[in-house]
Amino acid sequence: MQSSSSDLIPMNMKYGSRTRKFLSVIAISFLTSHGLTACVGAGSQHALQTSSLNQSNSNTASHSSVTSHNKLQPNTVPANVNDTNVPLKAAYRLGAGDKIRLIIFKEPDLSGEFDVDGNGIVSLPLIGQVSAKNVTLRELEQKIATKFQNGYLKDPKVSIEVLNYRPFFILGEVKKGGEYPFKAGLTVRDAVAMAGGYTYRANNGKVYIRRANTEVEKDYPLSRKVLVYPGDNVRVPERFF
Repeated sequence: MQSSSSDLIPMNMKYGSRTRKFLSVIAISFLTSHGLTACVGAGSQHALQTSSLNQSNSNTASHSSVTSHNKLQPNTVPANVNDTNVPLKAAYRLGAGDKIRLIIFKEPDLSGEFDVDGNGIVSLPLIGQVSAKNVTLRELEQKIATKFQNGYLKDPKVSIEVLNYRPFFILGEVKKGGEYPFKAGLTVRDAVAMAGGYTYRANNGKVYIRRANTEVEKDYPLSRKVLVYPGDNVRVPERFF
């Protein structure tokens, strides 16, 4: 039996409505699924960017900290030659017994060799007495130049060098303790040799030194090279059996 046209129309309309509803459900599911995926993707990308930013900031802070830690500190010269084996010219301070050569450019009559007396004073032509006690060569040059500028020379060029350093002293368990002339690069072992060597009671593993311009005696192990400076008092101790 064939259906009439009137029977087919409601049936077609019925199935069309179901089809549309089915397609709508599929579309909604599709859009929802992709929307969530996009959100998740955006969230993941934001998290990765945040993580990278944090890592970059951490690396920057770490680099800044290392740079700050490794920043060079000002290079200061010690006020006195003391515990470190610093070069003599870098830290030497004048004292009684030193002999200096003073050169004033284009002024031969004012130049010459001068002694630092027992009070640490240098007596110079025209300007008289200048204190040289416990000052460096550069500091003394400046002091002398300033004095000559006050009514004598317009722009004095002053240069000073040490001709003879004041002596050092060695005592204790050495054969010939006393005062000895200083020479550049002098070590404790050199000083002991100049004093005739150790006695049989000497402790040759360490030495006590009171540096010039100080009142403190300190001990130094002789497992390494120990320098002696002008004006030092070196004491070799007795060993304990």
